[in-house]
Amino acid sequence: MTPQDLSAAITAVFIIGMIWLRTRMHYSRRRRGPLRLLPAGRMYFGAALALLAIGWFCAPVLGRSVWPAAHATATLLRVVWFLLTYYVFIVVHRAMHSRGLEVFRAAGEP
Repeated sequence: MTPQDLSAAITAVFIIGMIWLRTRMHYSRRRRGPLRLLPAGRMYFGAALALLAIGWFCAPVLGRSVWPAAHATATLLRVVWFLLTYYVFIVVHRAMHSRGLEVFRAAGEP
């Protein structure tokens, strides 16, 4: 693994952590006590991990095909993909919330 690949991997871990923290923050404001991950939340974070994994392999190819004159490195294209994934999951969480699907629930709630 090259240093550039390592920095892209660290970025992916950072992005999934940011998605986790941002989502959890919305539930900790309304509820007291420990939060547990619901099945919809498992699917939500599984989809985020899957999209990050897809981006690892597809972002360099797609980025170079969309904008070949940029001469961007694979690392830069992956990082852009990862950031876009973060913003997409903000929208996904809002859509889930508007439909009444919760990612987390307090441990004592039914």
